[in-house]
Amino acid sequence: MKHRASLLGGIAAIIATFVVFVIPFLFIILMAFKDRQQSALRDFSWPAGFHLWDNVVEVGQTRNWMMITAFINSSIITVASVTLLVVFAAMVGFVLARRRTRWNPLIEFLILAGLMVPPAVVPTIWVLQGLKLFGTIHGMILIEVAYNLPFSIILYRAFIATIPRDMDEAAVIDGARPLDVFFRVILPMLWPVTVTNIVVQSVGIFNDFTNPLYYLPGNANATVQLTLFNFQSQFSTAYNLLFTNILLITIPPLIVFLFFNRQIVAGMTAGAVKG
Repeated sequence: MKHRASLLGGIAAIIATFVVFVIPFLFIILMAFKDRQQSALRDFSWPAGFHLWDNVVEVGQTRNWMMITAFINSSIITVASVTLLVVFAAMVGFVLARRRTRWNPLIEFLILAGLMVPPAVVPTIWVLQGLKLFGTIHGMILIEVAYNLPFSIILYRAFIATIPRDMDEAAVIDGARPLDVFFRVILPMLWPVTVTNIVVQSVGIFNDFTNPLYYLPGNANATVQLTLFNFQSQFSTAYNLLFTNILLITIPPLIVFLFFNRQIVAGMTAGAVKG
C-alpha cells in the first residue's frame, strides 16, 4: 500500500513538473519559431515555417543592438555582484560563527530583517542620487549586493558552524594571522556552499527585472530583462520577437542549472547534514 502511494505521488509530481515547467518552455520555443502573423494566435499550433533565425537577427538588431548591450551589462553586474557577495558574506559568516558576543543576536536579527523587510525604493533612489550612483552600473552592483547579502550570510554562517574550531586553532598555533586563517584555511573549505551561492545568486541577479527598472534607467544601461519592453506597446505586441527574446535570455540560466544542479543540492544540504 505504501509502495503504491509512493508511486502515485511520484507520478503526480512528474505530471505537475511537466505542466508547470516543461509545457511553458515548449510554448516559448514554438512561438519563437513562428512569424508575427501566426504568433499572434498564441496557440500550440505547429509553425508554418521555421523563422527562428530571422527572429533572432531582428531581436539582436532592435534599437541599435540593444540585446548585445544588455547581455554585456547583465554579465558585468552579475559577475561583480556575485564576487562581492561571496567575499563579504563568507567573511561576515565566519565572524558570526566564530566570535560570540552580546551583539550577535542584534546582528542576526538585522540580517533576518534584511530578508523579510521589503526594500524602500524611493529612499534608496534618494540615497543613490546623493552619492551620484543613480543610473550607473556600479550603483546597480551595490544594490544587488545589499539586497542579496542577508541570504548569502545565512548560507555561509550555517556551513562555517559545521567546521571544527580545531582547524582555526591549529592554523593560529602555526603562526597564521586572522586573515590567513580565513583565506588560506576556511575559505577553501567553503567550496560546496560557495558554488551553491554563486549559481543561485547569478541566476537571480541575471534575471532581476525590478531593480534595474527602478535604479538603472536609460537604453545604454539596459539589462536583459528590460529588453522585453522592446516588442510590447500599448496597442500591439510582436509575440514572435517577444518569445524569441525570452528564449535567448532563458538559455544562460538554464545551462547553469543543468551543469551545476548536483553542486547546488550538495551545497544547500551539506550544512544541514553535518549539523
